Amino acid sequence: MRFKEKVVLVTGGGSGIGEVSAQLFAAEGAHVIVADRNGAEGQRSADELCKRYPALKGLPRAVAMETDVSRETDVEVLLAQTVQLYGKLDVLFNNAAVICSRPLEEIDERMFDQLYAVNVKGVYLMIKHAIPHLRRSKGSVVNMSSLNGLVGQRQNPIYAASKGAVIALTKSLALDYAQDGVRVNCVCPAGVMTPLLDEWTRQQPNPAEAVQSLNAMHPLGRPATSEEVAQAVLFLASEQAAFITGVALPVEGGASLGY
Repeated sequence: MRFKEKVVLVTGGGSGIGEVSAQLFAAEGAHVIVADRNGAEGQRSADELCKRYPALKGLPRAVAMETDVSRETDVEVLLAQTVQLYGKLDVLFNNAAVICSRPLEEIDERMFDQLYAVNVKGVYLMIKHAIPHLRRSKGSVVNMSSLNGLVGQRQNPIYAASKGAVIALTKSLALDYAQDGVRVNCVCPAGVMTPLLDEWTRQQPNPAEAVQSLNAMHPLGRPATSEEVAQAVLFLASEQAAFITGVALPVEGGASLGY
């Protein structure tokens, strides 16, 4: 098992890619901290893992911690409680994100600030407070970016810009922390069948047409499943990727191809 007795922290672990990633990490032997702004969903996710996987060395296989990653006090408490319970941190998966899919002129300042607070500031805060522990374990960070951050997307400019910022942050921190033995990478999915994508399609003028367009934009004929993206996350976090850092890995069914 690639993560036997490793301690893995997943933000946004109460649903979608975060929840599936938490399940895969636990299946490979990890203790998992499920951090989510939705406390009930985070607790449900952690409870399911504890039912499925036995405790290791007297410690629960998963715990839920209600966290708003855009608030530094929440992040400080999250990291302090993680290390107090498990004694270390080996992997940080920054998955929490929000979306605001609409033309630039329709995005007000409050929407802009909320999106950047979660998608960019949240990644900054999590790494800032996790890095002392990751240095000790020579651990790794995986950030959730998006194909939007690499190539842009119509009618979704601020979300795309936030994910571009995550890519730039990933590459810069990969340089900064390489000397400490800490790797920093990100994954860049196109469409993924998650609650976030469902929300995006509902926001479109013609949701049924949006679903058809979404399928058509992927040469493989469909969006990814959460598990397909989660498998890429686990690969980057694992020793299989021991010589990989600073990578923005597209997981996009060929969506970026063509001319």
